[in-house]
Amino acid sequence: MGRTYFVEEAVGQYLSDLSTKVKPFVTGLLIGQCSPQRDYVIRAVRTPPKEEQKEDNISPSKLASIDEEWITTHASQVSRMLPGGLLVLGVFIIATPELSKDSQNALRKLIFSVEKCLTKRRLWKPAEEEVSDRAALQICSATKKVVCRTYDVQDPKSSAKPADWKYQSALSASWLALDCTVNVNIHIPLLATSPNRDLEKNTKNGLNRWSKQIEDSVFLINGQVKDDDTELVEGQKKLRGNTQSSTQFSDVKVLTQLSQGSSHRSTATVQVCSASINLKGAVKCRAYIHNNKPKVKEAIQALKRDIINTLSDRCEILFEDLIINEGRHKKNFEREYHVLPQRLFVPVAGSSVMLSDYKFGDEAAGEIQERFVEMLDQSVQAEDIHIAEEINT
Repeated sequence: MGRTYFVEEAVGQYLSDLSTKVKPFVTGLLIGQCSPQRDYVIRAVRTPPKEEQKEDNISPSKLASIDEEWITTHASQVSRMLPGGLLVLGVFIIATPELSKDSQNALRKLIFSVEKCLTKRRLWKPAEEEVSDRAALQICSATKKVVCRTYDVQDPKSSAKPADWKYQSALSASWLALDCTVNVNIHIPLLATSPNRDLEKNTKNGLNRWSKQIEDSVFLINGQVKDDDTELVEGQKKLRGNTQSSTQFSDVKVLTQLSQGSSHRSTATVQVCSASINLKGAVKCRAYIHNNKPKVKEAIQALKRDIINTLSDRCEILFEDLIINEGRHKKNFEREYHVLPQRLFVPVAGSSVMLSDYKFGDEAAGEIQERFVEMLDQSVQAEDIHIAEEINT
């Protein structure tokens, strides 16, 4: 039995529109959620054209000219804009009949490249029972025929398995959301032996240690500790037949000092440090979960990953910004303050799920709007940009 993908109808419309515009082929990403029983696709996003393609209005004519690095970079940027629970769960290609027979090989290669790139950035380990199948969607631009297959990304020798691709209306109209604010106060010592250029590496190591604390924390949902295998919305009426986009929010508290595991006592080490990094502030975290009998453990896992991702993504964005604006080798490492970018949320038309992004204090709404058009092929009204956090210097 292959997997079944339940797909938001608007995704079908989007892919259909793309197939009439772009010749001879176009690639892109599928965004959604995996669950043990079924997978949900709520967005498809085409790969943005490169500058030279925009200028000359040309697209490459052979599949051999697919730019793998460009597509994986896009996937990496898009994954930063996804709140907890959502991930890049596949790749699509729309191609003319002449290119169809080579499309599957191209898709297979892309799926493994994208997954490798995304895994490298993650500070969390996938759970043992986690779904590791990713979708390869192929559409013929002439006949509109859709072929969906999956590959197991944990197995480099994996061969294609057939999968069902089913459209459903208002699929993303009523999802469940979990919200929490996490107060962060992370102290990362910099060893006297490590050169300044290792700042980024040291920060990542410090975040790694902190992410293990988050993994072991106790989560209260609406004030209660719930058993992992209970249903998230026990005793609440499911929103049936309601096509208005509505979200049921659960308020979550994270108790980081209470560890669940009987964590072994750690042995103390003394190290000579020349400096330290402190990460302080309150971060807004959010996870979305489909409303088809989700379990508490699925919801909490999605929220844990959002907490870990949102902090490591911001540090990554800050370091990228520092390299661009100040050059890599800054001599003066006295006391410096940098404000990490703030988190913001943007609604998706016809959906209760919001996408996320980050802005520095001096960034104008126009820059955020441009980024949404480029990365997610979505136009955003300035008044729809919800800044979730206050600047905390």
